[in-house]
Amino acid sequence: MAQPYLALRSTGNGQTSHKKVAGSKNPLPLGMGSVKGVTVMNKKRETFSGKLGFVLSAAGASVGLGNIWRFPYLAARYGGGIFLLVYVLLAVTFGYTMIISETALGRLTGRSPVGAFRHFGNSMKLKTGGWINAVIPILIVPYYSVIGGWVCKYLFEYIRGSSVLLARDSYFPSFLSDSTSGIVWFVFFAVCTVGVIALGVDKGIERISRTLMPVLVVLSVITAVYSVSRPGAMAGVRYFLVPDVSRFSWMTVVAALGQMFYSLSCAMGILITFGSYMKKDVDIEASAVQVEIFDTAIAVLAGLMIIPAVFSYSGGDPAVLLSGPSLMFVILPKVFHSMGFGTVIGIIFFLLVFFAALTSAIALSESAASTLEDELKWNRPQAACFLFVSTVLLGLLSCLGFNVLDNIKIAGLGILDFFDFLTNSVMMPIAAVTICVLILNVCGTDRITEEVMISSEFRRKDVYLVVLRYLAVLFILVILISSVANVMGIISI
Repeated sequence: MAQPYLALRSTGNGQTSHKKVAGSKNPLPLGMGSVKGVTVMNKKRETFSGKLGFVLSAAGASVGLGNIWRFPYLAARYGGGIFLLVYVLLAVTFGYTMIISETALGRLTGRSPVGAFRHFGNSMKLKTGGWINAVIPILIVPYYSVIGGWVCKYLFEYIRGSSVLLARDSYFPSFLSDSTSGIVWFVFFAVCTVGVIALGVDKGIERISRTLMPVLVVLSVITAVYSVSRPGAMAGVRYFLVPDVSRFSWMTVVAALGQMFYSLSCAMGILITFGSYMKKDVDIEASAVQVEIFDTAIAVLAGLMIIPAVFSYSGGDPAVLLSGPSLMFVILPKVFHSMGFGTVIGIIFFLLVFFAALTSAIALSESAASTLEDELKWNRPQAACFLFVSTVLLGLLSCLGFNVLDNIKIAGLGILDFFDFLTNSVMMPIAAVTICVLILNVCGTDRITEEVMISSEFRRKDVYLVVLRYLAVLFILVILISSVANVMGIISI
């Protein structure tokens, strides 16, 4: 364990003063106190109740549509078991490094992204880096809520017993073309998200995560067990779990790297914000490992839910396996309809997807709300109101992009696809680079490792330092270049 150390604070006359918080290994600058965790500038800052609160909330941020929707179709497209193996290797190296970096930055500074960067200086470069990380959630939540609304609609229809209707090829395009229905369900999802944010950290995001994440795991297991027990499904299990080196390609690495980066909620401001809510006695490394395990386990369960079911339905037809984003809303309803108890499975599956989408949207919104509170000195209701209005206004553009505004294209992309490309493929890699540069060139790796070792043994410190110093920026540039090349049609991911 690291020894307690003293924080330095300028007194304005070239001297430095020290303050060590009694009964804590956490040093805080003068003028700061500690009330139930971290207090900044004499203002109480909410915290998670402990490690479980952080782990479940961070896992809720990580476990979303990327796990349950995107991961299975990428695994199916890029080699099944070999994709899964590459993904796991990247998660325990690069993913682990980014989780540790962002969480430690948040706890070290006690601030959301903008304040965390400004903690190390007031230069324009640092301010810009902080705001890039902070703005991303504000741009993601609107279009994410549109997709969340689609999930709500499908869940509602399954509960109504409309599984036959949902299995028709024409249903999803027809739903997208109905602007009124799309807006209603989008707003419903946005209200659910912002309503939790308005309650705060312990009564809102932590409480909902403690409730929904265990339920999500149970629903995942039930659906996966049912799926793998279908006739012909074991071929899908073997394809997904058994690595076949002959299916390996460079695109396997690129796709797994991009999926891991987004799935673990790196460079969205979430982990910095959640780190700022973390108490000093919570083990950062153990928490990071548990988030990794939780996120990967749900992704594996999602693969076992979907890929064996598709094998059972189609006999492993490549056209079905490689159907991509349409898998959830077009192919799976057909698969469920062909099963016994298809309506029940449809309800369970889309309830699971709703919970996953909601927890991720809540985490993104919490990061944005924390920034508004820290930087604009707004209270929680003001921040929640702003987020609701911005979500509805920006989300309407994405929602109407499939009907009223379907003729509008930006760089050849529809409105929702453009927002997704801008945030996930451009801004997030740039934000991740700013985090790496901040730690390597401004903060210093020593300060991060000291912060981690306040409460952790940091057993994988060497792995962390090697990846951060020599590999992280390279990995991020691969994600950025390959994503842009994909949109330009140079490669296909």
